[in-house]
Amino acid sequence: MTTQHTSDAELAAQPAAYWTGVAYEALIAFIRARQAEHGFTQPQYWLLRNLSKNDISPDGHGMTTSELQQAMSSYIRPEDDLKVEAEVLLERGWLTRDSEGRLWITNAGDEARADFKQHAPAIRDRIHQGIDDTDYITTLKVLQQMIRNTGSTMV
Repeated sequence: MTTQHTSDAELAAQPAAYWTGVAYEALIAFIRARQAEHGFTQPQYWLLRNLSKNDISPDGHGMTTSELQQAMSSYIRPEDDLKVEAEVLLERGWLTRDSEGRLWITNAGDEARADFKQHAPAIRDRIHQGIDDTDYITTLKVLQQMIRNTGSTMV
């Protein structure tokens, strides 16, 4: 499907599920490519965020890979292998593993997480280029209403 020379009436008839799927894949690919340019993967960033008391973790308590997989279940992709990604972070000294198999973020890992986080605004700005905040907000509200219209409780 294309939007080149497509009338508003034709656009209104196009399936939202198709376009949300295309948008999701394009956005994830773009974000992951930008993160790779900076030397990290999206799953590595999520691991650090979920283990940092300065980010998603409420207490900075260590977690097993299975617990992390569960914590990330709403956004992790099927091809993401947290065990492999964690091994990379262990080798870098950004995580440690205790005798119970729990992963813990190190000070170096938390510094890396903070460094990685600094790239997020530039990535967001590129994605939002040419999109007015009002249009973006309207788009999200429309998507949320579509989700509610399908009976989902995800919003």
